[in-house]
Amino acid sequence: MIGRVLVVDDELSMCELVAEGLGSRGYAVEWRGSADEGLALLERVDFDVVLTDLRLEGASGLELCERILARRADVCVVVMTAFGSIEGAIGAIRAGAYDFVIKPVSMDALAVTIERATQHRRLRTELKQLRERVESQELPNMVGSSAAMLQVNNLVSRIAASDASVLITGESGTGKELIAKAIHERSGRKGPFLAINCAAVPETLLESELFGHERGAFTDARVARKGLFVEAQGGTLFLDEIGEMAPGMQAKILRALQERKVRPVGGSTEAPFDARIITATNRDLEADVSAKRFREDLYYRINVVRLELPPLRARGNDVLQLAQHFLARCAGRSGRAVSGLGSAVAEKLLSYEWPGNVRELENCIERAVALANYDEVTLDDLPSKIRDQKAIAELPVADNPIELPSMQTVEDRYIHRVLEGVKGNKTLAAKILGFDRRTLYRKLASMSGSANGAANGAANGAHTALVSSS
Repeated sequence: MIGRVLVVDDELSMCELVAEGLGSRGYAVEWRGSADEGLALLERVDFDVVLTDLRLEGASGLELCERILARRADVCVVVMTAFGSIEGAIGAIRAGAYDFVIKPVSMDALAVTIERATQHRRLRTELKQLRERVESQELPNMVGSSAAMLQVNNLVSRIAASDASVLITGESGTGKELIAKAIHERSGRKGPFLAINCAAVPETLLESELFGHERGAFTDARVARKGLFVEAQGGTLFLDEIGEMAPGMQAKILRALQERKVRPVGGSTEAPFDARIITATNRDLEADVSAKRFREDLYYRINVVRLELPPLRARGNDVLQLAQHFLARCAGRSGRAVSGLGSAVAEKLLSYEWPGNVRELENCIERAVALANYDEVTLDDLPSKIRDQKAIAELPVADNPIELPSMQTVEDRYIHRVLEGVKGNKTLAAKILGFDRRTLYRKLASMSGSANGAANGAANGAHTALVSSS
């Protein structure tokens, strides 16, 4: 099937003629005799194109066109009209119809029009999905400028266009699936990105999920189903937590990767597949191979290119870049006017160990945005385990509160630390700090003035002492 077409015409012979002509060209065609019946069917079934006569009993084709476009603007409407009623067809075009054809209909000409309408609808759908993904930031977005992440980004760019199997390793929560999506997005593959967590699916069902099954293969197999290997045709299949896979399943995966074919459960024939395989684990697979818990031959089959993700605690100021990224996204989704991180909050984020890595940081920021009472996140908005941790080493600790530094001093030190971390990039520093660049420049000028004042004061004091001593 190359498209689904709904024909609305009160002439049964015309409906049968169009259904036969388009059906022989690979379209799935259904018809109804009135506008109301056509609309009712359109509510239940997704059609690419509606082909309607302008003259119908009851509501006209023009009214049907207007009602379809009001409810389902993504559906392309093509109207049929007699030669003497072209004004009506022009009215339908003005109402939003995609095109019109003149009766008596040439089936070849109609097929060309339907093909163009089908392609137009699919292109609009793809553009809409892409726009939604960009707006919701579902496209892989690897935030961070640390040396470790620059190395990851470089490796992703180098391996994306190849078909080599990739093994992504790293602690839980470091973003292994995000990196797999980034590889897929940069690969140019037109097929889908499909993912499955091998640890979350029982072994008895995992084989069916991956390889598919025939009807009646087991109790609940009422219909045949393709597995993920075949469904990912032309795209990428991501097998997460592959280290948790049972030995028997490991052998079947190995054969599928070697032969590039899979046999559905209960089936007698094998189906070829063309999907890039990316795997991930938080286990030490080499140790598992030594302990005979993971097949050595499968390990070498999936480990053609290994990409190790660093834990968040090893990524330095990436913590603040990620926090600001999540802050903007969460605030935008929830409609909250929260735009920055307080300096004390930033110090806590930098000094925390983040055992849950990026996933824990995202949850932390989402919570903070939900609880925030001001336009920036404060300490009260952080989870207690982060808020109550000890201050980082650079901040002085004193038993007497009077000896503690002022907030201005802490902020100045923090600004200097961020600037050092981004190697003097003021645009990036302002983004991390939650300032606009003008505010950052003003604070830097103030800090410079204070430093010069302090230096002048010290020089004047020394001069006074010399004069007094002489």
